Amino acid sequence: GKKLGYTFNNRNFHNVSLGQGQEVVADQALDLAAKEGHWVILQNIHLVAKWLSSLEKKLEQHSEGSHQDFRVFISAEPAPSPDSHIIPQGILENSIKITNEAPTGMHANLHKALDNFNQDTLEMCTRENEFKSILFALCYFHALVAERRKFGPQGWNRSYPFNAGDLTISVNVLHNYLEASSKVPYDDLRYLFGEIMYGGHITDDWDRRLCKTYLEEFIKPEMLEGELLLAPGFPLPGNMDYNGYHQYIDDALPPESPYLYGLHPNAEIGFLTQTSEKLFRIVLEMQPWTTSMGEGGVVTREETVKALLEEMLEKLMDEFNIAELMAKVEERTPYTVVAFQECERMNILTSEIKRSLKELDLGLKGELTMTSDMENLQNALFLDTVPESWIKRAYPSTASLGTWFADLLTRIKELEAWTGDFSLPSTVWLAGFFNPQSFLTAIMQSTARKNEWPLDKMTLQCDVTKKNREDFASPPREGAYVHGLFMEGARWDAQTGIITDARLKELTPAMPVIFIKAIPADKQDIRSMYPCPVYKTRQRGPTYVWTFNLKTRENPSKWVLAGVALLLQI
Repeated sequence: GKKLGYTFNNRNFHNVSLGQGQEVVADQALDLAAKEGHWVILQNIHLVAKWLSSLEKKLEQHSEGSHQDFRVFISAEPAPSPDSHIIPQGILENSIKITNEAPTGMHANLHKALDNFNQDTLEMCTRENEFKSILFALCYFHALVAERRKFGPQGWNRSYPFNAGDLTISVNVLHNYLEASSKVPYDDLRYLFGEIMYGGHITDDWDRRLCKTYLEEFIKPEMLEGELLLAPGFPLPGNMDYNGYHQYIDDALPPESPYLYGLHPNAEIGFLTQTSEKLFRIVLEMQPWTTSMGEGGVVTREETVKALLEEMLEKLMDEFNIAELMAKVEERTPYTVVAFQECERMNILTSEIKRSLKELDLGLKGELTMTSDMENLQNALFLDTVPESWIKRAYPSTASLGTWFADLLTRIKELEAWTGDFSLPSTVWLAGFFNPQSFLTAIMQSTARKNEWPLDKMTLQCDVTKKNREDFASPPREGAYVHGLFMEGARWDAQTGIITDARLKELTPAMPVIFIKAIPADKQDIRSMYPCPVYKTRQRGPTYVWTFNLKTRENPSKWVLAGVALLLQI
C-alpha cells in the first residue's frame, strides 16, 4: 500500500468519544479538520442517535471543497437487533466499512485469550510454574465459556457478556494471591473466578454449577503433576515461554468438536438443526399470499385459513364443568386440587381459542371489520405457528401449530380420563400439565398427610423402572408412576440402571417410566448421583420444573459439562 507520510500529533488529530453532550465538540472538530486537513475519530456514535442525521448533512457539506487530507473515522458497537440499526444509509454508502468479528472455534478463541498477555506477564510472578499453569488453564476456560454459547440452551441456559476484562482481572487476582500465600489457595481462587469474576455475570443456578464444575476440573493440585487434561487429547502444557504456548496450541489442540467443551457430538447436530429450522421459517414467512394448485386452480390464503379454522372448532370439546366435577368429589385430596386447577387453566385456553377463531370467521365472511389481532391470527394459522393470544394462556412449547393443536387435544383427553372418576392414572403424563410442579408437590403433600410427616423436611426420590407405560395396570400404593420424559446430552441404560453416553444421532432418547415417591430428606442417598434438572422444553432456562437425582457410575461432573437434562417435550 502507499504510505501517506502522515505524522500524528495532537494538532492534526481529533479524538471525540460521543455521549454526554460531546456532539458540539464533534461539530467543531469536523469543521476545523475539513479546513486544515486533519483527521477526526468519532467513537461510540451508537450513543447519539438523534445527532446522526445532522452528522450526515455535515459530511455531505464537507465532501466538496474541503482539504484533501481530511478524513473521518467512525466507530460504533454492533446493534443487538435489526430494528436498532440507526446509522443513516448515506453515511454507510459513502464509507469504507470494517467489522471486527469475534473469532469462532476453540482454536481462534484460545489464541485470542492468550493475546491478552505477553512474555512480561509470564515473568511477573515469583511462583512461575504455578502461575503459568493456572494462567493457561484460565485462558482455556475463558475461550470455552465464550464459545460454548453456540450450542444454545444445552451450552448455557442464558447468554452472558463474558469479556477480556474477566480474564485479565482474574490473572491479576491470581498473581496477588500467589505472591501472598505459601501454598496455592485452589479453593479461594476457584471461588473468586467462578462466583465473582465470571460468576458475577451468571444469573441461572444451573449455569453457575456448570461454571464451577469447569473450574473444579481445571484448577486443582494435579495440574502441577502433569496429569491434567483440559479436553480429551489436550493436556495442560508444562513450563514454556509466551511464543511456546501459542505454538503448543497450534501443535496440540485437537480439531474443533463438541468434545473440547465436554459435550457429546449430538449437541452440534441439535444446534445446527435448530439454526436451519430458523432459516426455513424465515423463508416460509416470505412466501407469496397465494399458492397455485396446478390445473389453473389457485388456493388463497383465506381459503387455507378457513378450512383450518373450521377443522379446529369442530375438534375442540366443551369446557370442563368445574361445579359439576366438584360435586362428584367426596374429599379434596392434593391430587384433586391439582386436577381442578388444570381444568380451570384448560378452560381459559380453549375459550380463548374458540373466541378468537369465531371472531376471525366472521371477519373472513365480511360480517366484522378485520382488526390487527384478527390479521395476526390469520397469519399465524397460515404459517403454522401458534397465535400470540393462545401462547399467553398456554404452556411453554416449541412446536408448530399442527403439532401443538394435536398435543392440546391429547392433554384434554388425559384430563377427561382423570376427572372421570378422579382416581390417579396408572402412569401419569407429566408433560400434560400446565403446572407439573404442582403435581410433584401433591405427591409430597399426600405422603406427608398419610404419614404425618412435616412437608418441609421431605424430598422426592425417583427410581427409573425398566418398563414402559403399557406395562402398568394400576398406580403405586404411594407416589406415582410418570411417563413421557426424554434425556438430552446422554441416555439412560435401563439394564444397568445408570446414565451412560448417548448414541450418535439419538438426540433425545425416551426414558422408561419413572417411579416418584416422597421420602424424608435425611433418608435420601446422594452418593453416585447426578442431580439432573428437568425442563419443560429444549429451551431450558425459565422452563425449569424440578431436579431428579439419577444414578451414575461416572463422576457426575461429566454430565454437568455435557449439559445433561430431562425434557418433558421435544
